[in-house]
Amino acid sequence: MVIRELRDNEKDLLRDFLYEAIFIPEGMEPPPRDIIERPELKLYYEDFGTGEADFCFVAEDDGKVVGTVWTRIMEDYGHVDASIPSFAISMIKEYRGKGIGTELMKMMLGHLKDQGFPKASLAVQKRNYAVRMYEKVGFKTVDENSEEYIMVCKL
Repeated sequence: MVIRELRDNEKDLLRDFLYEAIFIPEGMEPPPRDIIERPELKLYYEDFGTGEADFCFVAEDDGKVVGTVWTRIMEDYGHVDASIPSFAISMIKEYRGKGIGTELMKMMLGHLKDQGFPKASLAVQKRNYAVRMYEKVGFKTVDENSEEYIMVCKL
């Protein structure tokens, strides 16, 4: 397993991994793939690489990208401040639960700190198993609604 930066010619992968990142509770049908074309989801990948906090690391196994973590300053579900990058992370199902996401998160948190960002944020559905992983790497809940936690990590 290799963790590296996203290459310019791989930016379209963010669309696929955004779809993979959608949490689908047990017994629920996945949404149609074109859900990622909605304006509130397009902001995760559209024109990626043009913003000051547009960073992405990928996990690659035997030449295949199996996971991604990326950040942007955007008014997404986890938005807390115009100077704080929001996280997105996604793993192919077969690679979940193996610690790869934790390593991706740690690498990105270190990178954001090196870039001078004081904090990072994310939103996660309360039923998502990833909540524990986010807490493990330093995120704390700062707000919530009926379905989601808004979490922030001080860098």
